[in-house]
Amino acid sequence: MLRPSKDLQDLAIVPRDDFTHDVIGDVKDLFFDDEAWAIRYLVVETGSWLFSRKVLISPIAAGKPDWTTKRLPVSLTREQVKNSPDIDTDMPVTRQHETDYLDYYSYPYYWGGTGLLWGRSGSPMLLPPGDAGYGSAPAAR
Repeated sequence: MLRPSKDLQDLAIVPRDDFTHDVIGDVKDLFFDDEAWAIRYLVVETGSWLFSRKVLISPIAAGKPDWTTKRLPVSLTREQVKNSPDIDTDMPVTRQHETDYLDYYSYPYYWGGTGLLWGRSGSPMLLPPGDAGYGSAPAAR
């Protein structure tokens, strides 16, 4: 089903294993890849638990949104997000920042000639578990 990108605005990002309580933050913006026509990152404002730091969340981590409760489960913990690389979300994301980010979460690079939107797959939901960050990201660095 197609949905307008504005529907993502203010979705609560929650860890998949704690869908009701442990909110990571709310979607405030998107980084859109205009060559591949894909959302590369959600810009998430973390709120008071992390001093309203803005972080990137890849669609690779996203589960199925609950549009009724406006929640989006992700395969990340608050600790992983807290220790993720700092990125200025008000500036374009450089390749070096992307490399640091993708390495931190053990996600595949999507560039380099594979021809697939997400590196090893045409969809982030079709990545094998080891490539999709399910439990593979470090808890702290």
